[in-house]
Amino acid sequence: MASSSKSFDRNASRFKPQPKVLVLCEDSKSGKRYLEEAAFHFRAKAQVEIVHCGVTHPSGIVERAVLRQKRFDKVFCVLDRDTHLCFQRALNMARSHPKIRIIASYPCFEFWLLLHFGFNRKPFRAVGKYSSGDLVARSLREKPNMDKYEKGKVISYFAQLLGEPFQTARTLAPKILEDVAISGEPNPSTEIHLLIDEFETLSRPQLI
Repeated sequence: MASSSKSFDRNASRFKPQPKVLVLCEDSKSGKRYLEEAAFHFRAKAQVEIVHCGVTHPSGIVERAVLRQKRFDKVFCVLDRDTHLCFQRALNMARSHPKIRIIASYPCFEFWLLLHFGFNRKPFRAVGKYSSGDLVARSLREKPNMDKYEKGKVISYFAQLLGEPFQTARTLAPKILEDVAISGEPNPSTEIHLLIDEFETLSRPQLI
């Protein structure tokens, strides 16, 4: 019996312990719920803590990440470019902390949702009282079953868009980043797929 127990221990030690990951996001409702449900879908929820950290500007979120990073192996800050004046400061701050990775959307998280419905590289620019983020949300509301979308609503958009639309977004987002690298124009683009990839990786045992 003892030898059987030792054999089990040897087998268990072949795999790395799952890293402890923190995800900080500025959106306390729709975006936060989407990411929570994505983590749960990939069975990464047990090791992923998604927190609305009480600040709604990029540099404040990165500051919070710096304070909390010691308890985690990786920290992701999900940021919207939109009209935030401190966005570049947030990027600069994160560069000096290897554990912290920025997941940026230009102009906002809603562009990731918009990609579930097809390719888009038309820039979103503020017009009058409407920010670039407002205009992305307006475009999103024109899509099937998204006519009532509001950033502050707690609705299961992950479940609603799972399947072919979700795979469409995961396919298009990297292609858009390739175009950003060539054109130098990040508006519109998103890195949310990189966080989704991280969730999927967390769900798989990693050999030592």
